[in-house]
Amino acid sequence: QVQLVESGGGLVQPGGSLRLSCAASGSIYVMAWYHQRGGNQRDLVAAATSGGTTNVVDSLHGRFTITRDNAKNTVYLQMNSLKPEDTGVYYCGGGYSGSYSPEAMNYWGKGTLVTVSS
Repeated sequence: QVQLVESGGGLVQPGGSLRLSCAASGSIYVMAWYHQRGGNQRDLVAAATSGGTTNVVDSLHGRFTITRDNAKNTVYLQMNSLKPEDTGVYYCGGGYSGSYSPEAMNYWGKGTLVTVSS
């Protein structure tokens, strides 16, 4: 069983930046970030594999960056130029299959709240 612990959320003004962190208690192939607003589904934001592959969804390219430190089993999400629509809970997911789909994740963190508001 791998535990995922997110940190770094908070309140930020539009145009500001935040860096989220997700630390895993063990090694896992895929570590990914998902965004959820209200009762909606969790949408993929970005993912990184232990092999060095990284992906950010097209709509967030240029604003969000994902990095991973395999030695620390930690993945980071740097979020810049934040907008009110970025508000929501950000969940870290971990999986073994190689898929980035939420359904493919084997483990989840509890989430960290990001609020973008003036």
